[in-house]
Order: sequence, then C-alpha cells, then structure tokens
Amino acid sequence: MKKKSILFGVLTVILFFLMIANLGAQTKKVRLSIIDVAGNLQLTKPAIEAFKKANPDLIEDIEYLKATAPELPAKIKAQQMAGNITTTMVLTGYDAMASGLEMDLWENIYPTYKQYFPNLESRYLPGAKAAFDLFKGYGIVVTYCPGGPMFTYNPEKVKKVPQTAEELLEWAKQNPGKFMYARPANSGPGRAFLQGLPYILGDKNPKDPKTWDKTWAYLKELDKYIDYYPTGTAITFRELAEGTRWIIASHLGWDMNQRILGVIPSNFKGFFLKNTTWVTDAHFMCMPKGLDEARKKATLQLMAWLLRAEMQALTYDDGYFYPGPAIKGVPLSSAPKETQDKIKAAMRPEYEKAIKEFPSTTQLGAKELVEAFDMWDRMIGAKVK
Repeated sequence: MKKKSILFGVLTVILFFLMIANLGAQTKKVRLSIIDVAGNLQLTKPAIEAFKKANPDLIEDIEYLKATAPELPAKIKAQQMAGNITTTMVLTGYDAMASGLEMDLWENIYPTYKQYFPNLESRYLPGAKAAFDLFKGYGIVVTYCPGGPMFTYNPEKVKKVPQTAEELLEWAKQNPGKFMYARPANSGPGRAFLQGLPYILGDKNPKDPKTWDKTWAYLKELDKYIDYYPTGTAITFRELAEGTRWIIASHLGWDMNQRILGVIPSNFKGFFLKNTTWVTDAHFMCMPKGLDEARKKATLQLMAWLLRAEMQALTYDDGYFYPGPAIKGVPLSSAPKETQDKIKAAMRPEYEKAIKEFPSTTQLGAKELVEAFDMWDRMIGAKVK
C-alpha cells in the first residue's frame, strides 16, 4: 500500500511538471517567417506589422523574405525534406500557388481550419471567391485585382495604338525590339497576356493550353520581334521609362502603381485589344506542411487578421493591385486619405469602362497553369538576356 502511495505521489509530481511545461509551450512567443513572391508585402506589410504590435505576448518577431515564384517550391520542399520548416507563410500569386499545390507543399487551410475564418466564402467578392475556389482551400485569397491583359505605352512614340492582336503583331514587326513582356511564370502581366490571348484570338478551349493553336502560333511569330524576356515585370516598366521599349504587356494595378510612384511619366497611357476578357488576378496566403502547432496557430491568426475590413482597406496602397481588397464592403473611401487622392488621380475613365464592360474569368487551374508555363518556356522563352 505504501509503495502504491509513493508511486501515486511521483506520478502526481510528474503530471504537474508536464502541465507546467505544456502551459509554457502554449504561451511561448513565436517567430514567424514570411516569404513574398508576388510583391504582396507592398499591400499587406503595414497590416502584418499591426498584428505584431497588437499581439506582443504571441509574436516574438516577424521575418520578411523575398524570392521568385519559380524558385520558391524547391526552397519549401528542401525545408520539408530536412524536417526544418523555417517558412511559416507564403504570399504568392497564381504561379507558386499552382506549382506548390502540384508538389503537395501546402497545408489545407479551409475547411480544415474554418473556425479561424467564419463566413469566409460569403465575405469574398465574386472574383476573389472564384480564385479561392480554384485551389480548394489550400490558399486563402488576401487581395484581388481585375488583372489584364492590357498594355502600357509611351504616347510620344506610339501614334497609332493597336486595336487588335493582328495590329499589335504588325506594329511589333514594324518596330522590332520595341514591344516586351516578361516571363509568364514570374510576372502577373506576362501571365495575363499569355492566358488572355486564347480569348482574344478565339482558341478552341482557353482553359486548356494544349488546344491553344492560335496562341502558340501568334507568340512564335511575335517572338521574332522581341529582344528578350525579362524575369520580372519591374524590368519591363523600367525599360519603358528609359525609352528602350515603347509598348509593354501590363496589368491594371501595375499600370496605375508605376505612374503613382513616378517610375513612368504620368502621361503614359494604357490600351486594350478587341475581344479582351479580364483574366483576374489574386494573391494567396499559403502555409507549408509540417509546422509545429504554436507557429501554425499564430499563422492562422495572422491570416484571419489580414481579412479584417480595416486591414483590407490598407491594400488599396498605391494602386499596385487595384483595387486590392478581396472582401466585400471595403470601398476606396475606407482607405487612408493619401491613398484615396493618389488613386483618384491615377485612375482613367477608360479603365473604369473596361472593368464594367469586359467579361472576366479566373486564371487556369493548378495543373493547367503549370503546363502552360512549361509549354511557354519550351516553345517561346529561350531568349533570356
């Protein structure tokens, strides 16, 4: 009996210390590491910093890293294979969202953790909801934009603006080296141009790159008059500003943002081709598989925070992803006054008209998008400066 009493006492002490240790683990502050491959931090970093400030007992620090979409999956896979997951959240466009899903890198967030996101689906704007549905809850849409394809040009150099795909090709032929678009696998405007052409040209099935006979033929012909394909969008706008290029493939947010920031002159203009369908754009929050519970919970809390209306209002930013908010009920009037003034000055009546009049569609699904990138890289993208 005495032995049993001693044993019981020992077990009680052990359980007490285990409870204390567990309590310590639950209250231990965590360090988050966010990789951005979409330029999304330009829209969300102020809100992320606000989360850190509002949760001093939860967040020790937040690290911000940048990478390109094509290199990201290998980075995450290497961490997972080593059993050392340092990245807690990824901010990405369709590119790494799709390729990472194909490689089984992302944790399912919704409905697995739907308690963090009450009424999420009904809160989304229609376009954001369509993007969210495409990836079956493995990415949470945080920002949304009508996207492209559209084109930004220097009006001093381009006197007759192309109205059709055929006219754009003829213009490129007459002005070799003056048209440019970036590699689709790492560029929102490049991706919109690639996926928008099947609608403009009338390919059999715009959602299946294997059927894009007209698009691939068109891009091969256009390739003759293009110097090279940059690895990112910023380079195309820089070369447009320098005068090296006169027309570039663009995107509603990029066009506005680069004029607001003064990268290109404010008098530079945009145009759309006949039969344009908006290929909408979205940024996603993803969580790599393999995180410990503490960092997982903190990351989910951060994601939920970024979908609050007051945090979404900050995503209007300088027009980079105009409008920006992914959820309903966040008008421009809810953004900071300085932001409102900048966007109102940069918005063009023809852009508002295009948003209202052109039909819209989501980008390709994960498998098809990866396939389209691969086909473009093999058939078109050999010119890398």
